[in-house]
Amino acid sequence: MEQTHAAADEQDRAIVNRYLEGQRDAAGDLVDRYQKRVFNVALRMLDNVQDAEDVTQTVFLNAFLKLRTYNPKYRFFSWIYRMAVNESLNALKRRRRTVTLDDALGVQAPDPPADRTAEAREYVGKALMRLTPDDRAVVVLRHFVSFSYQEIADVLEIPVRTVKSRLFTARDRLRLALREPGPASC
Repeated sequence: MEQTHAAADEQDRAIVNRYLEGQRDAAGDLVDRYQKRVFNVALRMLDNVQDAEDVTQTVFLNAFLKLRTYNPKYRFFSWIYRMAVNESLNALKRRRRTVTLDDALGVQAPDPPADRTAEAREYVGKALMRLTPDDRAVVVLRHFVSFSYQEIADVLEIPVRTVKSRLFTARDRLRLALREPGPASC
């Protein structure tokens, strides 16, 4: 698998170099490689498709504006994932400062789907949203993106030991959140 990372890193560096040399079609290659993953991180962090789409778009816009600052001695995916996590955290901060019209009017959310898998996924997603953004970030990166401890440390710019500590605490908090009332058989 390390061979795969090395090959992917080399491809990323080549695409970035093409873009910096003026080949604007290389932008599409980077988007193709990372759009789905960036969107999934944002969706897990925000639990809102529209917000995740906005964050994804902002991440790529910022990435292309700042691509000259990218240091190729580091992994590109760590650089762009860090942007995705940071932009998701910023979106959460902005969200706290606003109240939606639905919230203000007391509009009820639609009933959960009848499908048990979708219901369980929704239940876990709601429990995940009860975690702090820092806790949510380590859980999402470890369990939904399948990053190693080192990769998480690179993305969040914290020591591996801190990643392990946060992940331990976050899992415990998630376990407690999952015990709170929810669907009957989950």
